[in-house]
Amino acid sequence: MYFFRKKDPARPDNFNLRAMHFINKLAIVVFLIGVIWKLIDILILKN
Repeated sequence: MYFFRKKDPARPDNFNLRAMHFINKLAIVVFLIGVIWKLIDILILKN
């Protein structure tokens, strides 16, 4: 699987690439938190 690969020493590693991956992970986490919050709001709180 992609997530369990070892680090490739030939792959470039610079600040822009690391920043892009960090922002991407942060966006996914924020999206999932929003989806979970919306489900809680609809199913449990039922305004």
